[in-house]
Amino acid sequence: MKNSISDKWMSAVFYVLIGLFAIACLYPFLLVIASSLTQESALLRDGYKLLPQQWSGAAYRAIFTTSTIPKAYLVTIFVTVVGTALSILVTSMAAYALSGRRLHYAGHLSLFFYFTMLFSGGMVSNYILTTKYLHLQNSIWVYILPALLSPWNLFLMRNFFNDLPKELFESVKIDGAGEMRILRSIVLPLSLPAIATIGLFYALGYWSSWTPAMLYIDNPNLFSLQYIIMQIIRNVDMAQTIAVSGSPSASQVAPAYTVRLATAVVTIGPIIFLYPFLQRYFVGGLRVGAIKG
Repeated sequence: MKNSISDKWMSAVFYVLIGLFAIACLYPFLLVIASSLTQESALLRDGYKLLPQQWSGAAYRAIFTTSTIPKAYLVTIFVTVVGTALSILVTSMAAYALSGRRLHYAGHLSLFFYFTMLFSGGMVSNYILTTKYLHLQNSIWVYILPALLSPWNLFLMRNFFNDLPKELFESVKIDGAGEMRILRSIVLPLSLPAIATIGLFYALGYWSSWTPAMLYIDNPNLFSLQYIIMQIIRNVDMAQTIAVSGSPSASQVAPAYTVRLATAVVTIGPIIFLYPFLQRYFVGGLRVGAIKG
């Protein structure tokens, strides 16, 4: 079936609008990258430009010649990798238990998870729980354990498990497989779209986490990358300190402002490149997991 001329024109208009929207989304990011590679004096004199006249990598040299950013990078990478893996494991096990009527009171238990999506104890109760009972202050696990399970991801995974054929589980049980064997050998290999979807959500959450560092951590060696960039954005003096300590010559203008831009690029860069590898699973996981309530 051939498209009419009006359909072709409409498609062309849509492509143009989508292209303009993509350019509008990419322009700020490209501007930050270009400005972070600009010489500090030129940035103060000429402002932010997409094609600066004087290029310089002093901001990135200042970042990676100090221990502040690399240590925070290691902390954030550890929290993201370990936290995402543990969250996927816990979420998958809980969702499998609540799916397919395996528990007599699965509906009541689901209500408890759903209740936490509507109401929260607040910051004070969370602080008391984390410090007085869990004793997670000044520990790297304070980034991971409080955010280990997301009810929204739990229901998304449970709905995906409910869509799997029941005959498959019955045939495997006849062969003598237990619940853990079914989950490990049958359910999880068939649930890659859902796992990739919630994995991306968890990874974004752990990578962007900075509140635990502000509330529970005093040790600078345990500061996350996002917390460091928040401090740099709020306090130019800290950026000046990092820049001076990493600057090869004290006579040069320390790249305080470009350090803030370079830190933003370094912070969001790795997580951006993660999405293209999970895109084909991401859309499918959202679509299939949201068919049923």
